[in-house]
Amino acid sequence: MDIDIENLLNAENSHIIKLQEIVKKTLEDEELINQNLLNPPKEILTRGQSVSDKVARFGGSWAFIISFFIILTIWIIYNVTAVKGDEFDPYPFILMNLILSCIAALQAPIIMMSQNRQEEKDRKRSENDYLINLKAELEIRSLDQKVDLLLQEQIKILFESQAKQMEILKKIEAKL
Repeated sequence: MDIDIENLLNAENSHIIKLQEIVKKTLEDEELINQNLLNPPKEILTRGQSVSDKVARFGGSWAFIISFFIILTIWIIYNVTAVKGDEFDPYPFILMNLILSCIAALQAPIIMMSQNRQEEKDRKRSENDYLINLKAELEIRSLDQKVDLLLQEQIKILFESQAKQMEILKKIEAKL
């Protein structure tokens, strides 16, 4: 009977060792992911990148649209109502069209630079999301392995106890 108890204790010890190995492996796998999530690379902006962000932020705002509309309205009203010779850009508004074209030609690439930087931020954010999902998957796998190991051990113990019960029943049957 002492041998049976000793075998059960040894089985439990090996079971605990297997669980500890699973936990240790999971922790090692998650360490790299945790380092990447906790220490994201610092974003260092050049002067040009900072300016392009500010231009894109202002160029895409209601303040820009409203102020631009007001300036154009004042421009047109002044040049239409001014006394002949005092207007600086008469009716076809060639100077205004030139200035609008220049603003559009300069503003478009600056906004594109800012959008490219935003796209890079989005890519890094999606990489972080991927790492978080990978970490969750590793934890689920680890739990799955633990549950499988527990079930295997429990089934093994059930079969062993059933075999012992059968032996006891046979002994009782033989005595009867």
